[in-house]
Amino acid sequence: MSEQIDKQRAELTQLIERYTGKDGSYATTIPSLSFSRFSDITGPNYGVYKPSLCIIVQGRKEVLLAQESYVYGPANYLVASVNLPIAGQVTEASPEVPYLALKLEFTTSEILEVLREFQMGDDKKENAKRGMYVSKIEPSLLEPVTRLARLLDTPEDIKVLAPLIVKEIIYRVLQVEHGGMLKQIAIKGSSTHQISDVIEHIMNNYEKSFKIEELAEIVNMSVSSLHRHFKEVTAMSPIQFQKQLRLQEARSLLLSKSADAADVAFRVGYESPSQFSREYSRMFGLPPKEDIKRLREQYDQRVKA
Repeated sequence: MSEQIDKQRAELTQLIERYTGKDGSYATTIPSLSFSRFSDITGPNYGVYKPSLCIIVQGRKEVLLAQESYVYGPANYLVASVNLPIAGQVTEASPEVPYLALKLEFTTSEILEVLREFQMGDDKKENAKRGMYVSKIEPSLLEPVTRLARLLDTPEDIKVLAPLIVKEIIYRVLQVEHGGMLKQIAIKGSSTHQISDVIEHIMNNYEKSFKIEELAEIVNMSVSSLHRHFKEVTAMSPIQFQKQLRLQEARSLLLSKSADAADVAFRVGYESPSQFSREYSRMFGLPPKEDIKRLREQYDQRVKA
């Protein structure tokens, strides 16, 4: 089995190297599939993981969800079953053996289609569980992932074959350990599905103020149930979730535009620039102006290298 995995991993390594070349993250011509390559350890990178499968073929990475750490490498894979704000850091990489990874994003409707087509169990609703997990990689999963990546060499086949292989990959993820967590997001009325709806509402309205009672009403939950299930899925409260989204968006705006920190604070929903600066410093380690200066200097160094 290990020989089979090694062979599959070696082919994926060649494919990712071929379609990246330089450090960075790259979209591919296969919808929802992206590659990453880094030849050095990175600082924390902040973003939102959509429902996705993440596989590393070289190197190692740590993903932080609130205060929880998920470390994985070539022997494992990571799955996010709902949208989650995270901080990710490459912890093992070198110019000789760069970090190489892929991410395949999928939608709730794609999961539901697989459940219905293959009649995978009943529609039993289970208690909400964490929306992220790391599991052991198996040849049965790595094999269709390799075939999907291989389609990049025959782009004329992507439109017809890629959706079929993605369906097979989702089927494999649902079959193995922790697959039930992914299944619950597609079962209408399950607490995980309800929390997914709340997450979507917060993401679409992160800059607005809201009361917890309003969120509970959206999914017909009590306030206490919403708090309990939301924290079980995301490892944070709805307010903490919103705060992470606001600060990540603020950082993105400051990086992409010559915007004043106070103006950005108001744009993402803060009423007090001083509170924004304090919370920004707490999350990113420096006040907005100094943090953006540091990020731009790091970017310039990478470009020159």
